[in-house]
Amino acid sequence: MKDTIVKMLQERGVTIEAMAELVYELQKPYLDVTIEEAIFNIHRVLNKREVQNAILTGIQLDKLAEQNLIEEPLLSIIQKDASLYGIDEVLALSITNIYGSIGFTNFGYLDKIKLGIIGKLDKTGKNSDKVNTFLDDLVCGIIAAACSRIAHSRGDD
Repeated sequence: MKDTIVKMLQERGVTIEAMAELVYELQKPYLDVTIEEAIFNIHRVLNKREVQNAILTGIQLDKLAEQNLIEEPLLSIIQKDASLYGIDEVLALSITNIYGSIGFTNFGYLDKIKLGIIGKLDKTGKNSDKVNTFLDDLVCGIIAAACSRIAHSRGDD
């Protein structure tokens, strides 16, 4: 299943390396972390069935919205990534909740400032026929969870 998830992410323009770069950037002020460790932890997050299910669901909803296969008014809400539609964040938070409060706060930070691949997904979703309403938040969740996983593995060092 993980290979399917990685392939789906790649088809939507998201690579393990792009996510790992953000994990590395977020963690390096606090911990002596390597890009290899960031990649390892992204993979560990993607191994979790709950994470896989969230990604499958979110990407499928984005694709259905691109094809106009969702009924109104939900179709327009998803296509516009309406600011008061928070279900995309709620789905992504199911990923971060696996790894505790550090993941939750990292998610909020990433969702707000939209670094790297997250900003690219957000802009693409607003400036093309692509819909990334769920995907940008799912990527935030994956990155935030990997950061949390690293922090927890180091304890209070």
